[in-house]
Amino acid sequence: MGFRALVVEKEGDAPTSASVQTVDESRLPAGDVTVAVEYSTVNYKDGLCIGPGGGLVRTYPHVPGIDFAGTVEASDDARYKPGDRVVLTGWRVGEVHWGGFAEKARVKADWLVPLPDGLSTRQAMAVGTAGLTSMLAVMALEAHGLKPGSGPVLVTGAAGGVGSVAVAILAKLGHEVAAVTGRPETEAYLRSLGASQIVARETINETVKRPLEAETWAGCIDAVGGAMLARVLGQMKYGASVAAVGLAGGANLPATVIPFLLRGVNLLGIDSVMQPYQNRVAAWTRIAADLPLDKLEAMVRPATLADLPQLGADILKGQVQGRVVVDVRA
Repeated sequence: MGFRALVVEKEGDAPTSASVQTVDESRLPAGDVTVAVEYSTVNYKDGLCIGPGGGLVRTYPHVPGIDFAGTVEASDDARYKPGDRVVLTGWRVGEVHWGGFAEKARVKADWLVPLPDGLSTRQAMAVGTAGLTSMLAVMALEAHGLKPGSGPVLVTGAAGGVGSVAVAILAKLGHEVAAVTGRPETEAYLRSLGASQIVARETINETVKRPLEAETWAGCIDAVGGAMLARVLGQMKYGASVAAVGLAGGANLPATVIPFLLRGVNLLGIDSVMQPYQNRVAAWTRIAADLPLDKLEAMVRPATLADLPQLGADILKGQVQGRVVVDVRA
């Protein structure tokens, strides 16, 4: 039996090429569970894997897609049976292991999470790795004392996938949300998600000589890194925390230790790729409860497998707003 998939190919030093092909099921990688994939999504890593590779893809031909949701078709593991709805994010799937830009996927049972009641497979991919990361960041900030009423919570890269979901979750939980964006045309979109304040990127993306500025933010979810993260650290309230989830602005951190020493600021690293199973289940349960699904729908841009080469290039240029949901069957 054949199935449709986005296949990325590369010969020698030539650039990669990506096309929708029919693939024989015998080519699926080893795994305990075969899933009939219904939806996937597009993340920054997917853009790398569709295009230049970014050092993530080890062998070609390759099927990208670091997220997928669908229905179990066959299982050698007692935890899953045909008909179960499941979601997968991370575990290097779509990077070193064939991923979700296909009508079928075969993976290890340990990598799957049962889809919570109240979420459809389409909604799960409107959430995806970006939304899971956002919820893990919110949970980390809560574990370090963030409560509604503590003060404004800053979200950098707010119009992107992680930022959009973070804004919606924080607003629903009762926080005052300040959204950072470099695209003025996204202001109405961000306010519709619940942002009460829009911060222009140029006002906050350069380091300053002073290691501390006025105490402004009760918490921060940062998807940018680089100079912006360094600047934000000096603006946090006493004892406040920053959850670092991305590096769209660069991997370097031109900061000092002063915010940590004089204000007790916490810098929390958020990883979703290797997150333990129980943490994933807890986060997906919170997503089903605390992410406003009407706001989630407002973020969604539908797509098909044929759209993925262009979307992969667009996301690397920062030109994708909100969440792309890919119907792999369309």
